[in-house]
Amino acid sequence: MADDAAAATRQDWLALVQRTLKDKDFASLTRRTADGLTIAPLYTDEDSPPAAQLRFNPRDDERPWDLRTATAHPSPDAANAEILTDLDGGAASVLVRIDPSGEAGVAIGSAEGLARALDGVILELAPVGIDAGFLGVQAADWLADAAKSSPTAQLMFHLDPLGAFAEAGRSPGPIEAHLIAGANTGARLSATYPKASLFLASGRVVHEAGGGAADELGFMAASALAYAKALAGAGMSLDEAFARITLGLSADAQYFRTIAKLRAARIVWARIVQACGVEAPARIEARSSRRMLAAQDVWTNMLRLTIAGFGAATGGADAVVLGAFTDPLGLPTAFARRQSRNAQLVLVEEAHVGAVADPGRGAWFIESLTDQIAHAGWASFQAIEAAGGLVRALEAGVVAKQRGAESAQVGVTVFPNANDAPSVVEIVSGADFAIEAPSPRLPGPDSTCPAVAP
Repeated sequence: MADDAAAATRQDWLALVQRTLKDKDFASLTRRTADGLTIAPLYTDEDSPPAAQLRFNPRDDERPWDLRTATAHPSPDAANAEILTDLDGGAASVLVRIDPSGEAGVAIGSAEGLARALDGVILELAPVGIDAGFLGVQAADWLADAAKSSPTAQLMFHLDPLGAFAEAGRSPGPIEAHLIAGANTGARLSATYPKASLFLASGRVVHEAGGGAADELGFMAASALAYAKALAGAGMSLDEAFARITLGLSADAQYFRTIAKLRAARIVWARIVQACGVEAPARIEARSSRRMLAAQDVWTNMLRLTIAGFGAATGGADAVVLGAFTDPLGLPTAFARRQSRNAQLVLVEEAHVGAVADPGRGAWFIESLTDQIAHAGWASFQAIEAAGGLVRALEAGVVAKQRGAESAQVGVTVFPNANDAPSVVEIVSGADFAIEAPSPRLPGPDSTCPAVAP
């Protein structure tokens, strides 16, 4: 403002701060997060590493990320109505969570059941994914049947036996057999469906169990490598194997950490594929954290979910899935589902959050946090690989010991509205819709590990 004004140096600012601190040291303002990340009170270009050169997938200017919704209503007919409403209301793709018992997903046990849930969905236009746990192989064939061998069908088989094993602590038959079966199924279906993603290498199971950003990245990376090796063993080239893997991460209300974590995931992925002699940009699906949601005064969850969506989009997620603000209480109503969709639509169309690719690039704090998480995530990945890979690390309890740093930091409203009436949710008994399904059991003894439970 004045040409003769001297530029303030870092030391000038520190001298002013020291007057306020009096006898305390400036370092006393530095804090550490529950998972060991260092947060300084001041960042300058001297504190920041060089800006990370991240590689992203091609973006649509009007829809810079995929607005994805999920349905878990036990009734296939009700799930179908939710899916069609979501697509009509602005969603670009959908996920179907399958559970034949009806307790944790849509009661589907056959190709006919999935076709019923997807009735009216044009798979060439609306990508459809499935979450089926150990039933993933069977469910992949059901989804393939629904696509009727259309080579332009945009399918997400989301095979993830390692995530299911970690959460349950047991697999129906050897977990290695599930890994091989999944890879063989993926390799077989990849020829018919060239646009399909096969495996979901997700670290979300660690996050929901109380793990920090680094442990989530380590699990994600180890899963991705295990799935790529399995696909290569099934006859696919490493280039195609890595290209058919989607990375899964959580997004919570700690938006700076979400942004940095997603950026760090691309750094870790780039290092893995480079070491394997492959070129493939990361494809990231971010889902909102369930552990951050409060059961009291659930209206406040709208803020948490919006912040999570902002962090995921700003961090460069290719697809974002936001839960409903009433999830801690039960199945969402049409109103709750609309709120989740609209939160993303506002971020896209009114806030223009996706107008700039990697908006955090060059910001000293974000670059520093990205660098910290990437290094810590790589160290977590190395620890898993040193234990013999993810299967051995799970069985030995290495992963279970890593997580837990943030297990106490669940969704809490500091000043809940004492007079708040719980928002209406749909109360449905999953048992009323339970259906018989093929057994996911494979020959051989069950594998076991300390469960990484939510």
